[in-house]
Amino acid sequence: MVFQSIESCGHEQVLFHHDRVTGLRAIIALHSTVRGPGLGGVRIRRYSDESEALADVLDLSKAMSYKAACAGLDFGGGKAVVLAPLPADRVAGMHAVAEAIASLDGRYVATEDMGMSEADIACLNERTRFAVGRARNAGGSGDPSPYTADGVLAGIRATAMAAGLSADLSGMSVAVQGCGNVGLSLIERLLAAGARVLAADPEVAAAERARAAGANIIDNSVILQQSVDVVAPCGAGGVLDECAVDALNCRVVAGAANNPLTDANLATTLAERGIFYAPDFVINAGGLINVADELAPTGYSSTRVQRRVANIGDTLTDIFAEARHTQATPLAVALDRAQARITDAAGAGRQFESDAMR
Repeated sequence: MVFQSIESCGHEQVLFHHDRVTGLRAIIALHSTVRGPGLGGVRIRRYSDESEALADVLDLSKAMSYKAACAGLDFGGGKAVVLAPLPADRVAGMHAVAEAIASLDGRYVATEDMGMSEADIACLNERTRFAVGRARNAGGSGDPSPYTADGVLAGIRATAMAAGLSADLSGMSVAVQGCGNVGLSLIERLLAAGARVLAADPEVAAAERARAAGANIIDNSVILQQSVDVVAPCGAGGVLDECAVDALNCRVVAGAANNPLTDANLATTLAERGIFYAPDFVINAGGLINVADELAPTGYSSTRVQRRVANIGDTLTDIFAEARHTQATPLAVALDRAQARITDAAGAGRQFESDAMR
C-alpha cells in the first residue's frame, strides 16, 4: 500500500512493502524529489516494531534530502529500511526489495547502507536498474564506505580547526563509536594520520577488526564519555540524547552516523558547552557523492568524486564561519542552506520526472 503526501512530516510518499512469499518487510520513504530522484541507502536492521522502523526511515530520508542539497547534488532524499531478520534465501529477499524499488518508477534510487553489500546491490540490479553502488568490475563505483570515511576525516580536520585545535591529527585523541565498514575505514585513516584512537562496537567481530587495525577497544557503554579531543559517532543514530550530551568530555563531535542527536535542540546545548558539532548530513556525504557519480552523464569519475569529497571540509569551514557571524548553531546554518536549496528548486519547477531516468 502506498500513502501519498505524508504532509505531517513533509514527505512526498511512503511505501510499506510486505512480500508474502519471502516474508520480507520493508518501508521506503521519499522525502523530496524536487532536486532529482530520491537517492539513499537500503538499511537492514532489527527494529522493536514497525513504528520504530517507520520513524527511522522518515528521519533518514529527510536527512538524505539535506545531505544531497548541501553537497550540491541534483538528487533528492529517499531511504529504505528492511526489518531484520532477512528471509533465509537472501537473494529472494533482495529481489523482493528490488520489486518495491521498481514500483516507484525511478523516483527512488537505492544504494548500500547498514547491513548491505555490493553483492546485494547486484541482486537488486537483477530486478531493477534503480540501484547504484555496484562493484567496480561491474562498471560501478564500488563500496562507498571509504569515501564516507574520507569525507568524515576532512570534516574532523575542519571542525577541529573551528574549535581552536590543530588540523594536524598527529597526537589527537578520537573516540569512534561504531566499527562497521565506515567506522573501520575512518579508524584506519585516523591511525595513519597519527591519532590515538579509542573504539567500541556492540558487535564483537566489528570491535575485533578495529583492534586488529590498531585501535584501543573499550566498552560500547562508555565510549561517548571518554576524555578525548573528538567523539566520532559512526554507528546507528540517536546515540546522543540529553544525558549523553551532558556526559560528553570532548571539544568536537564529528562522525559518520546519521541523525546522532535525538533532538535538534541539543545542538544548542553542545554550542553552550563549547563543543563544536559537525552537522551529520554535511560531514557524512562522501558515500552519497560517490554513488551519485555513477549516474553522471559523462560516466563515473573517481577523480571528480575525490575532489568533491575533499570539499566537505571547505563546506564545514564556511558553515562554522557563518555560525560565528550569525550567532547560530552550525546545525541551524546547515539546515537553512539545505532547506533554501530545496525551496529554490521547487520554485524553479524542478520537480523530478521519472522519464529522466529511463
